[in-house]
Amino acid sequence: MRRINQITGLLLCALFVMASVRAQSALDTISRNPNYAAGNYALYPDTIHGQLTPPPPGKHAFYISHYGRHGSRYLNDRSAYDIPHKMLSQADSLGALTPIGHQVLQNIQSIIAFSDKQWGDLSSHGRRQLRQIAHRMVERFPEVFADSAHVDARSTVVNRCILSMGSAMQEMVRMNPSLKVTMRASQRDMHYMNFQDPVLRKGAMTPEAKQAYDDFVERHHVNERLMNLLFIQPDSARQVINEKWLNYYVIKMGLFQINTENHKDTFLLSLFKPEELHRLWQWENVWWYIQHGGCLLNKGRQPYTQRHLLRQIIADADSCIQLERPGAQLRFGHETVLLPLVCLMGINGFDVQTANLEEVEKLGWWDTQVFPMGANVQFIFYRTDPSDNDVLFKVLLNEQEARLPITTDCAPYYHWADFRQYYLDKLERYKQQYGE
Repeated sequence: MRRINQITGLLLCALFVMASVRAQSALDTISRNPNYAAGNYALYPDTIHGQLTPPPPGKHAFYISHYGRHGSRYLNDRSAYDIPHKMLSQADSLGALTPIGHQVLQNIQSIIAFSDKQWGDLSSHGRRQLRQIAHRMVERFPEVFADSAHVDARSTVVNRCILSMGSAMQEMVRMNPSLKVTMRASQRDMHYMNFQDPVLRKGAMTPEAKQAYDDFVERHHVNERLMNLLFIQPDSARQVINEKWLNYYVIKMGLFQINTENHKDTFLLSLFKPEELHRLWQWENVWWYIQHGGCLLNKGRQPYTQRHLLRQIIADADSCIQLERPGAQLRFGHETVLLPLVCLMGINGFDVQTANLEEVEKLGWWDTQVFPMGANVQFIFYRTDPSDNDVLFKVLLNEQEARLPITTDCAPYYHWADFRQYYLDKLERYKQQYGE
């Protein structure tokens, strides 16, 4: 337990400090923070470091728009756990496991038993993450949540997202019982809250992309030592064991368990060196880039899966800006929405495009920076009073000030008029070329 806390503590100190992380290599980051290799399974930090830049004189926060991922959860289904369990159980029945192999099998069996009938559920870590994020939001922008301000919260219809929304709203009301909170989880909102464009999604893994990905994986072997650790006769075991996927799933189980209450030790992770965790992260990182980033192997259009969400964010903001006290609009969903939204907007350079998968990491496209459990994008709006036509705003990615690919004279703040024009034009160009 102490070792888990040490690893988690290191992660919390450094995971989201963009400048310091980008100054390191991904391997350096994983060496210091092993859970960084978890990508979309990484923990959200309990503490956010760094001060926010004060707004220009006279401006104050008056409205917040947000899209956030649910908090830490259990694995969606047991199939990923059954794969390594079946491999090791078969080897065990033949008397082929070493003592370490037996320990790994027992650990996997314990994880499966603990997770049973909780597949996909929000964990206690997830509830805490959402309470903490909500707490900091109210604490950082008290003007938005003062007195009887209105908070409109919406969730996808998935249970863990609904409970994440509830956890956040519970904390906000605890801090200010006068808030007027409305919550909704309805199919009516799914066209923008969790839209997965069937045409774009089907076209993500083109034959060129699949070949490039398979070649990339072959060049980045994970842990050739694992077979020697687990099997008495590794060469014989290779005839019936898929070495690549055994490596993959054992690492993923070790990383994933830190999101749950069943994290008594880091035994599975202790089988791997930092460079081996890094190689698995590389597999995952380029896979997510192909699926949701600007990968030119599939024409770089995947971020446009979230064009409806971006339009909705702009339309909602235009409407709320007209109000004297708009409060906050909070949306709770999934990483498969948040990541392409960040790429579509080009937040912190995540709109980078390349056809060379070896360049993805070098260009700073690191998935863990965007979508750990509880990840969020916040748009904080500023003005002097309701008659102020020069509305400013800034973007926070995981509660850290972020940059956009548009010109500004007051960074990290941007003029709302410039933002809406830039992105509406971008969406219109896509519409004219590919349709709605």
